[in-house]
Amino acid sequence: MTGFVGRRRELSLLERMLGRVRAGARTGRPGRALLIRGRRRVGKSRLVEEFVERQDTPSLYFTASAQPTLEADLRLFVEAAVSSNLPGASVFTGQNPQSWDAALTLLVSALPTDGQAIVVLDEIPYLIANDPGFEGTLQKLFDREFSRRQLLLIGIGSDLAMMEALNEYGRPFHQRATEMVVPPLSPADVADMLRLPAAQAIDAFLVSGGLPLVLSEWQAQTDVMAHLEETIPDPTSALLVSGERALASEFPAESQARAVLQAIGSGERSFALIARAAGGLPQASLQRALRLLIAKRVVEAQTPLSTTPSRETRYLVADPHLRFWLAFLGPHLSEIDRGRGDLVLNRIRASWTTWRGRAVEPVVREGLRRMSDGILPTGTHEIGGYWTRTNDPEIDLVGADRSPVAGRISFVGSVKWHEQRPFDTHDLARLSIHRSRLPGADESTPLLVVSRTGSTLQGLTVIDPEDLVAAFA
Repeated sequence: MTGFVGRRRELSLLERMLGRVRAGARTGRPGRALLIRGRRRVGKSRLVEEFVERQDTPSLYFTASAQPTLEADLRLFVEAAVSSNLPGASVFTGQNPQSWDAALTLLVSALPTDGQAIVVLDEIPYLIANDPGFEGTLQKLFDREFSRRQLLLIGIGSDLAMMEALNEYGRPFHQRATEMVVPPLSPADVADMLRLPAAQAIDAFLVSGGLPLVLSEWQAQTDVMAHLEETIPDPTSALLVSGERALASEFPAESQARAVLQAIGSGERSFALIARAAGGLPQASLQRALRLLIAKRVVEAQTPLSTTPSRETRYLVADPHLRFWLAFLGPHLSEIDRGRGDLVLNRIRASWTTWRGRAVEPVVREGLRRMSDGILPTGTHEIGGYWTRTNDPEIDLVGADRSPVAGRISFVGSVKWHEQRPFDTHDLARLSIHRSRLPGADESTPLLVVSRTGSTLQGLTVIDPEDLVAAFA
């Protein structure tokens, strides 16, 4: 696949921000700042590049490097400024600023005095890491100069926690920027992009995570297994390298956090089993690693949803593509490098149905949250799952009025993602038994089924793949 696909909502928001700059020209402070965050390789930079290209507006696009020196960042900034189409770009020629204060003061001279401009600072977390005073400098220049110009200042970053913190109370840039989150492409976007039926599009989403770079190598109307057969033998494919690059940028190979993430990615979900899979980490070390992973939004901590409090926390890799990569690709890159991608493919074929049945559950819950009123029972404001320490029972879907402790259970549900077998009487009997053991539910609590192949049973709310994809549209 090639070209720019989707992102209509995000492009509209960016257009609206630039419109506010134009509209604010009469106020004396038309300048606006926008902080954009999203997971690595989700397409944030590509989105902003597309937006800038569509505007007839002078612009500067600067991307910080991962080099750990302030001098390198300043040199790259000057190079980007000189090659930009800002009206005063020539003021940077021959300049060698030694601080961000000097560099951004030069930028003020390069901006148009009467007209709009766009300045993009990509990978802001790198700038802050190399110069802890960068935030304060940016705030000072924004207040004194940038806010008085018809400037849209866009900051981009993949460190979700840091980008969120930039606008928080007590930080220099507090309340000066609008925030925007760029999510992965949705299952509906994937269906449109690859021209796949709903069920196959959800499969493709579970593998790609909706990452544009991974999807760009995916041929239209190609199902998951055909795509994997084509891409896994290629060690340079985006499918293989995206996960490693994402981890390398966040966690050194030898870090405890990475070992814990790999344990969760292999399928372990409880504290004790993660500790054992991570090489017998001490409790304190594991807790620190989990806190870091959760803070970086790489891992989610989940608790059972019912009317009774529970401490049975489980941990889940937040990104679908990283879940797939950690389960099947990352541990076996050496096999692919030596030309034995067939071994990796055989493992995926053998485990695909079981792995997919578990991996699709977070996608189902998110799809249900997006459904319009009238589909789910009245009073459903939270959707989760329920389990005990022994997994007896383990319930895929629980709807409730609130979380983490519900006041009222609105429905109990099951996810069946089989290729051939629809939800049947055996499944219904098992779900009914589990409902009877869920705190807060009884025989009057509605039942809901999400099934890849539907169901012929009466008296159930049945959600199929087409319904889920439509909810994401």
